[in-house]
Amino acid sequence: MSSSAAVSTDRKAGHGRPGGTAGRQGGGHPSTLLFVVNVAWFFVSHRLALARAAMAAGYSVHVASDVEDEAEIREVHAAGIAFHRFRVARSGVNPLRELSSFRDLRRIVQRIRPEIMHNVTAKPVIYGTQIARSLGTRGIVNAISGFGHVYGDGAHQRLLRRLLDSAYARCFSPQNVRIVVQNEEDRAEVLRICPAAGGRVRLTPGSGVDLREFQPAPEPAGIPTVLLPARLLREKGIREFAAAAARLRHEGLVARFVLAGRLDSANRSALTSEEMSTLSSDGGVQWLGDCKDMARCLRETNIVCLPSYYREGVPKVLLEACAAARAIITTDSPGCRDVVRAEENGLLVPPRDSAALATAIRRLVEDPELRGRMGAAGRVRAERNFGVQGVIESHLALYRELMESRGDQS
Repeated sequence: MSSSAAVSTDRKAGHGRPGGTAGRQGGGHPSTLLFVVNVAWFFVSHRLALARAAMAAGYSVHVASDVEDEAEIREVHAAGIAFHRFRVARSGVNPLRELSSFRDLRRIVQRIRPEIMHNVTAKPVIYGTQIARSLGTRGIVNAISGFGHVYGDGAHQRLLRRLLDSAYARCFSPQNVRIVVQNEEDRAEVLRICPAAGGRVRLTPGSGVDLREFQPAPEPAGIPTVLLPARLLREKGIREFAAAAARLRHEGLVARFVLAGRLDSANRSALTSEEMSTLSSDGGVQWLGDCKDMARCLRETNIVCLPSYYREGVPKVLLEACAAARAIITTDSPGCRDVVRAEENGLLVPPRDSAALATAIRRLVEDPELRGRMGAAGRVRAERNFGVQGVIESHLALYRELMESRGDQS
């Protein structure tokens, strides 16, 4: 049995729900929408609300991805979405493994024959677009959730960046492709790679935030808590956070420093559990592991800190912090500065600068009134700009646009 067939289902609930006609061909048979994502937990976290809305609009929704935990498959099934597993390595380019991933995905797409493919992250975008074009898929949405470490400032990445530029250009050029980016720097990057993409690029503020789930709440009393919620990757600024915590403790600042995030062994930039133990003991940082209830985690913290130098899209956790009315400290870098306006709803610091990070943390720890003003301003920004419903509506409009087009792939 091929890996693509190992977990595959066409559950009845995956064929759309009553009440919508936008995803129906001629108002009758439901059109099929296939999400292609590298790992299922990312789909659940960042695209599940959109998938549910697409089903309500009349689409038959499927997702193809790899998994880290079988519980991810159960969660997708529980939403009434058909799941198809294909093995894909999120890091590395082993030729035999990549060929196997490509063939598995092609078999899935050939069997489902979606009208629209929504590809998220690099490999799904590159492989999915090529497969969709070869099979005559009507519409393709290529979502760039940040350009990642390859498009950072490392000189050693230049060759790989040129190869990715070439691959992305082929993915962005067809007329039946729409490219979704999350910040202006990424829009500029797309247009540098493929100037012809012009009017087919759409800007959305990340995956949005559920303003009902994430509500303002009073800060917890007692020793202020500074929370860094992120995957445990070096580029998320984990080491810089630990260094800032160690510095502030040495200076006598009374605060609690907390990390909440999952280990990500499939990522070449991931920290190991041993490294996390060392950082915790050296910096006095408490590692909570993966936070399954981020709304609760935010209610129990005073300050949210994300010192990322990863090439972000728009970090979902910063949108959630805004909605929860928490002051933010993050870096003056793409995606992060799209959420935080300096001195309005948070503080911006230079990337990889633990001393500047420590100064910003001290300032907010020692000034609860400033934290309160910044948190309130963040909630206003979330309500005006970051609500998930707006993100959903813009994507459904994009699907309608593709369904109404001629499907020209030239």
